[in-house]
Amino acid sequence: MNIVVEFFVVTFKVLWAFVLAAARWLVRPKEKSVAGQVCLITGAGSGLGRLFALEFARRRALLVLWDINTQSNEETAGMVRHIYRDLEAADAAALQAGNGEEEILPHCNLQVFTYTCDVGKRENVYLTAERVRKEVGEVSVLVNNAGVVSGHHLLECPDELIERTMMVNCHAHFWTTKAFLPTMMEINHGHIVTVASSLGLFSTAGVEDYCASKFGVVGFHESLSHELKAAEKDGIKTTLVCPYLVDTGMFRGCRIRKEIEPFLPPLKPDYCVKQAMKAILTDQPMICTPRLMYIVTFMKSILPFEAVVCMYRFLGADKCMYPFIAQRKQATNNNEAKNGI
Repeated sequence: MNIVVEFFVVTFKVLWAFVLAAARWLVRPKEKSVAGQVCLITGAGSGLGRLFALEFARRRALLVLWDINTQSNEETAGMVRHIYRDLEAADAAALQAGNGEEEILPHCNLQVFTYTCDVGKRENVYLTAERVRKEVGEVSVLVNNAGVVSGHHLLECPDELIERTMMVNCHAHFWTTKAFLPTMMEINHGHIVTVASSLGLFSTAGVEDYCASKFGVVGFHESLSHELKAAEKDGIKTTLVCPYLVDTGMFRGCRIRKEIEPFLPPLKPDYCVKQAMKAILTDQPMICTPRLMYIVTFMKSILPFEAVVCMYRFLGADKCMYPFIAQRKQATNNNEAKNGI
């Protein structure tokens, strides 16, 4: 194709992409069904992972739950089974009433499987993934959600904790994806969800390891998305989830300027996950919550660094993590004193 003609074709496609993006704001696309599909969620024992599990259960997905904490993971599974029982009861009532127009999945297809897995350990991921393939089947939806935070200033943070943060928050995404992507590519079907953070788009002081891990996983996700497009695997969708501070207790104590806080409070976990689910089920490539995060990311990209620093200081975002770090340090000291260290 002549380069001039190709240039105009590309220009049209770019403009059309803007039109489609604007249309999504006006008319919400229809949500796809994940009923009967195997959905694997890492870090499912608590926080956002547990809420993702409950949302996918309500949509009749078969759940595979990974967490390092066996007890909390089983608690999530119990909640999922309760949802499945409610769905079974609703199906039975609908059949009895003669309202069988919609397809109703048999209860035997609604199952939840739990695995204790440390995603920070590569071999543990690969071994557990092999067990999932043998015991459950191939994974259609992979939600990489597991995450940790050290809560130390850089010069006070043990090297082991820095490595742990990078392994769980970033490297684990490589290993889970390598474990399940080949089959997705063979059948050209699947969905990979990366739960990152707004701190993977812009940073703040005191959480260098966490920011580095989230920036890394955002880069991984974007490169993977481009690779799938280059391979013309359009049946495999990707969604990047970048929420603002979520009130799960992970960053308890984090504070921005008190006058600004009412306008930018921590996100409620339920709201965060519901927004993410809308994006996943409509194949939206990226979701920032709240939408203000898009503006902040754009401003960070175009403003001089000193201007960004001024903006941070005005918002109280420059040292917003310091109270959180102080609380973690105090808790560590209290534990050491309690244990007689």
